[in-house]
Amino acid sequence: MKSDWYKRFGKRLVDLGLALAALTLLWPLLLSLAVLVRLKLGAPVLFRQTRPGLHGKPFSILKFRTMSDARDVRGNLLPDGERLTRFGRFLRSTSLDELPELFNVLRGDMSMVGPRPLLMAYLPLYTPEQARRHEVRPGITGWAQVNGRNALSWEEKFAMDVWYVDHRSWWLDVKILLLTVRRVLTRDGISAAGEATMPRFIGSAGRES
Repeated sequence: MKSDWYKRFGKRLVDLGLALAALTLLWPLLLSLAVLVRLKLGAPVLFRQTRPGLHGKPFSILKFRTMSDARDVRGNLLPDGERLTRFGRFLRSTSLDELPELFNVLRGDMSMVGPRPLLMAYLPLYTPEQARRHEVRPGITGWAQVNGRNALSWEEKFAMDVWYVDHRSWWLDVKILLLTVRRVLTRDGISAAGEATMPRFIGSAGRES
């Protein structure tokens, strides 16, 4: 009964409390980072992208910008790995680029803990089981993020996301938040081998059409 109450009402209240507390404490850091991003990478300071939220409903995710607008001689943007600057890598490795997502939590787009929101283009590529990751709000951090992050395969990440959906609770969220602090400090699993973050998901073998 307590677990059901947390899933239905308590989790949202905890999200609001944690997001407000974090923004109150971290606003000087947020302001400083915004100024640095503007000076080092230019405008806009925030990266916005449409991502699928609860039940796949689109929302605009907020992050600090980490890439330059470097282009080739024909005016096309260079690959992500070439546009990701040293400063941008620092923001990603420390997860500081994720801090604006606290505003997404306040708006109800996201939770503090849940499966990470990925690309809209991935929605038709999921198996029915993998698509269950959208039965909850996406999170700033999640079970997959504290168990390997981008060092995991897509299939491993999705399996962990669905496991979280089935086992989410107050104590599991507390555990994930504490493990997140340790992961951020050790900077484990920031990117897959040879990638700026992860290769694109192209669907799982044996996926139903």
